[in-house]
Amino acid sequence: MVNIRDLDPGASPLDYYGSELRRLREEAGLNQGELGGCVFCTGSLVGQIETARKVPTRDFSERVDAALGTGGVFSRLVGLVLRSQLPTWFQAYAEMEAKAAYISSFQAQLVDGLLQTQEYARAVLGVRTEGDLDAKVAARMERQRILEREQPPLIWVVLSEAVLHQEIGGREVMRHQLAHLLEVQGREWVKAQILPFTAGEHAGLMGSFNLLRFEDDPDIVYTEDFVQGHMTANSQAFREGSLRYDHLQAAALSVEDSAALIARVMEERYGNEPEPDGRAVA
Repeated sequence: MVNIRDLDPGASPLDYYGSELRRLREEAGLNQGELGGCVFCTGSLVGQIETARKVPTRDFSERVDAALGTGGVFSRLVGLVLRSQLPTWFQAYAEMEAKAAYISSFQAQLVDGLLQTQEYARAVLGVRTEGDLDAKVAARMERQRILEREQPPLIWVVLSEAVLHQEIGGREVMRHQLAHLLEVQGREWVKAQILPFTAGEHAGLMGSFNLLRFEDDPDIVYTEDFVQGHMTANSQAFREGSLRYDHLQAAALSVEDSAALIARVMEERYGNEPEPDGRAVA
């Protein structure tokens, strides 16, 4: 049965995407099953997306653009749709993050979201989430597209050594995550330092924070509590955040020594040891 539901295109980016998908599919003279066959999915999935019950992926959007000859309409829309799946209080930060020229991040417990693998992100977001977990993971991965730009922002991350040892998602997930850290920091515009346990008390004991610098806009400091995030362009707050970050960088291992530590933990803690059921991890 054809999945029909009236949508208000102005209600949300997801509703607009669904209404446009239905309109352009019908203009092309295709039913949901026929379009599904063209883009290698079921007609039911097409119907769920058309009725805003399912969030489209970027891959689906690119396939639909090719099948319907839309000139990239859905590939452009899907970024807005995925951003709308981020927590409401985080969306403003994500917009500013996408515009930043320089991103500095200190993370005390987790790998920074811009450097997470999909499996690691799923484990983190799956701890306590409402709604479509797949959509939330896709939204986090969408943020990382800024790394693929022709002129990406410079990203410098300081991670507590605890991040390397906090097992998220199991040993295999952690091994792949640490391998990913080593891969991305090989790029000219991404650098990571590890703040070792031996640093003792340090300027980040109050918690994680990010600094965003811009070419033309005021710089921003961003922090989070367990309820929501807090973003401010207050110059004194940014000055304090910058000072703390400078101290953290000074106390952290060099980029080269940090890479060596990441590689060592990856092998020693998450290497080819058998799982409890006897299977090898990697």
